[in-house]
Amino acid sequence: MVFKALLAAGAAMIAAQATLAADVPLIPRAKLFGNPTKIGGKLSPDGKWISFIAPRDGVLNVWVAPIATPDQARPLTAEKTRPIRQAFWSPDSKSILFVNDKGGDENFLLYGVNVATGEQKALTPFEKTRVQIIGTSETIRDHILVGVNNRDPRWHDVYDLNLTTGALTKVMQNDGYAGFLADDQLKLRLASKARPDGGSDYYRVNGTTVEAQPVVQYGLDDSLTTAPMGFTVDGKTLYWIDSRNRNTAALMAQDMATGQMTVVGESPRADVDSGLFNPHTGRVEAYAVDYLKNEYVPVGDAVKADLAFLKAQNKGEFSIGSRTDADDKWLVTFDPVTAPASTWLYDRKAKKLTPLYVSRPELADAPLVPMEAVEIPARDGLTLVSYLTRPKGVTGPVPMVLFVHGGPWARDGYGYNGYHQWLANRGYAVLSVNYRGSTGFGKKFISAGDLQWGRKMHDDLIDAVDWAVKQGVTSRDKVAIMGGSYGGYATLAGLTFTPDTFACGVDIVGPSNLFTLLKTIPPYWEAGKQQFYKRMGDPTTEEGRALLKERSPLTFVDRIKKPLLIGQGANDPRVNVAESDQIVEAMAAKSIPVTYVVFPDEGHGFARPVNSIAFNAVAENFLSPCLGGRAEPIGDTLKPSTAQVKHGAEFVTGLK
Repeated sequence: MVFKALLAAGAAMIAAQATLAADVPLIPRAKLFGNPTKIGGKLSPDGKWISFIAPRDGVLNVWVAPIATPDQARPLTAEKTRPIRQAFWSPDSKSILFVNDKGGDENFLLYGVNVATGEQKALTPFEKTRVQIIGTSETIRDHILVGVNNRDPRWHDVYDLNLTTGALTKVMQNDGYAGFLADDQLKLRLASKARPDGGSDYYRVNGTTVEAQPVVQYGLDDSLTTAPMGFTVDGKTLYWIDSRNRNTAALMAQDMATGQMTVVGESPRADVDSGLFNPHTGRVEAYAVDYLKNEYVPVGDAVKADLAFLKAQNKGEFSIGSRTDADDKWLVTFDPVTAPASTWLYDRKAKKLTPLYVSRPELADAPLVPMEAVEIPARDGLTLVSYLTRPKGVTGPVPMVLFVHGGPWARDGYGYNGYHQWLANRGYAVLSVNYRGSTGFGKKFISAGDLQWGRKMHDDLIDAVDWAVKQGVTSRDKVAIMGGSYGGYATLAGLTFTPDTFACGVDIVGPSNLFTLLKTIPPYWEAGKQQFYKRMGDPTTEEGRALLKERSPLTFVDRIKKPLLIGQGANDPRVNVAESDQIVEAMAAKSIPVTYVVFPDEGHGFARPVNSIAFNAVAENFLSPCLGGRAEPIGDTLKPSTAQVKHGAEFVTGLK
């Protein structure tokens, strides 16, 4: 009865909301979530080629073109089903390397394609194996180091990969190390091992021998904010992201002869999270800090003028991609938010930008809207950096979707966001919150989320809703919650722990039972298991099991009284399909309405555009009667996808 009443109330709201947005064209889902025209541009190290990822017969593949004539691109790969999403150049510029999995199982294998001949090789031709890139070199161009877990799924053995012949030669067997760091000579220098307290110990490696005593140690508090970044080409300096004896992570330079650490860059508000390094020397020339927005800070004068020039273009927030070995050309992407991102070739000597491509040109005339970076106070005084997008041309309160990021040890950032634009175009304000536990804002902010799944982490989301109501962004009874992974968990937590706060929820690959979640994590996450236990709850102790049960939405399924939509990939290795199956079964047993859509060829999220479009078609037609926004009809959208509506088709207009 409650569900039917909400549908009736929503129907009355649709007319009012439609009038509000009548002059704003509906952006088709396919333009927002279909294949981009081009993404992932990379310059070859020798500066002769540009590669990018673009559709070939409807599937994202790798293309290559001469840098002088980028319009003469040709496809290098011919994937028929699974889109390629990660590709990079070999150091010798002779081939492009890419990784791909099968059906979302995240067993990523490494492939190489010769640019001249088009010949493709499987470089890690193993089943149920996940590759890691351990080391590349500026001086050794035809070899790289890779990690392969085909012997023991928990640990990656180190191999030398000959890029010319494809030969794999074992360098070191790994019997319990979380990772390795190599120098420019492709010599292993450090090995890391997880500690019982959730931290890490680092050991020197001599040849194939790991020394007995650690040279660097840190505990749980620093575990997500301290890690080595890499060596200079001469091997004399090691750069670290380091939060030891401080809160926010700084960029540090360690003298390998003396061990002395020197601060290169820091910020009191946010972690230093990346840097720009000279291709020849490996020395840092700038670092990036992302608080409300990402900013590059020059180190010395090497790139200071370049960064100033790029900022002065006023084309939006910019990010620097690949650089040639000669360092005469860069790829730069500008993101204006209210227009699709564009990628340009930057000639450093001439201080000239040449346009290469627009990622989604079909959105050039779409009614895209700005994003606001805001600071929201939590009830205990923490500041929650958040991002708000409002519908075009509206004033006063409108329905809102609280869109929660996954991880939870990740963050939301400023920039074009397809989900924000889609939902705003449908008539909703969209708010994304960096709740405690999110990364990027110092280790204290992360640690404030320890053992707080469904408690203080959820309180932050409720505080953000309260803020939005007080600011006149939305009305208290017109807020939905939506998200993937941890965001899916937050959705389920919202409908169980705070059942009167949200009007409805959309859960994408979210865990419902924290005990079974931890029981089914992939074996190659073995090194991080203790960190999960310390930050979530320890399933090996009675106290931990009680906490995990108390924080699991499945435990309180009978509290759900608002509409719920669940999307799940059948092959998800992180959040097993059973996480969604079990809460749907429990709801069905109690006659609580729920709509459940499963994709048999997907994993942790939806990689294939036809599947993303299909689920979002269901989602917007689910949200429309709940909140009163607009919706593009479902029509035949599901037919080209693999969507299987397992339960509750009758609760979404046009689905049954």
